[in-house]
Amino acid sequence: MTLKCYTDLKAAVWDRGTCSGCGACVAVCPADAIRIEGGADAPVNIGYCKAESDQVPCGACFDVCPRVDPARPPGREACIARLSAKAAFEVPGRQSGGAVTAIVEHALSAGLVDAVVTVTEDRWTRRPASVLITESEALLRSAGSRYNWWVPLLSALKTAVVDRKYRRIAVIGVPCVVQAIARMRASENDLLRPYGDAVRLVIGLFCTESFDYERLVEGRLKREHGIEPWQIRRLDVKGRLEVQLEDGNALELPLRELEDCIRPGCATCTDLTAVDADLSAGAIGAASGCTTLLVRTPTGQGFVDAALRAGRLERCGEVDLSAIERLAERKASRA
Repeated sequence: MTLKCYTDLKAAVWDRGTCSGCGACVAVCPADAIRIEGGADAPVNIGYCKAESDQVPCGACFDVCPRVDPARPPGREACIARLSAKAAFEVPGRQSGGAVTAIVEHALSAGLVDAVVTVTEDRWTRRPASVLITESEALLRSAGSRYNWWVPLLSALKTAVVDRKYRRIAVIGVPCVVQAIARMRASENDLLRPYGDAVRLVIGLFCTESFDYERLVEGRLKREHGIEPWQIRRLDVKGRLEVQLEDGNALELPLRELEDCIRPGCATCTDLTAVDADLSAGAIGAASGCTTLLVRTPTGQGFVDAALRAGRLERCGEVDLSAIERLAERKASRA
């Protein structure tokens, strides 16, 4: 079988506007030749490729891309357990119940994982970034960072695997990120195996779409509504965008008015709940102040049970699975 290279990926995904911007190709390129510049809709190659330039077998970027294959069909909400839960301790700035932070904080503290690849944000500008966290205190400081911001999250995985040599990594990301990790884990490409082998836990976040920071904050909120980033206390998506301000005021924007702020690649995604994760989490289907957890693998179950036993996570109420399924079907049908 002939291995593909970045030109094949460019033709199949980048040029077609279906790139998710997950950052997986950036992470696995052995030549560090793929970049995502600013808020670009797709990566670029700096002009070198092992396969294209030197005829050295590679194919890592093509093999890891979650948008190479056809869209995932709907109807895969199966899980081995589901529960509603929340952090059993105070998590500043937490979203919904803080259950994901509680699970991963305990995993770090107990030595179950060495590092976490996640999203952080500048508390002044609200600009998101991918980050590698190795200490519980730093994880708690990043709690509440919004995953409906687009960020090439997996670009931080190269630092974790190649530079720092971690072999017990947790990744928290939206469905496209989870799909890329699933490809790493299943791949026979020798360049991807170190990444797949190093990821111990994958937590997928429910996601309808991701907003581009420049288009939404700098474009819509700042220029059209006069809202500076530092005035924003919280952003939330619940059928509409809710912008809560530090002075107590709020702004609500219908999602249909924000389509030009959404990453173009989101239009082809059919996966709401990250079905390839070890554990999926989101606010849908849970009572206010709680998080829905869909346990999909024994690994996911083990991390949940460990946090419950340690008293870092507590159960709260039932899960309305029908609400999740309705939104999942709606997302699948739009693509």
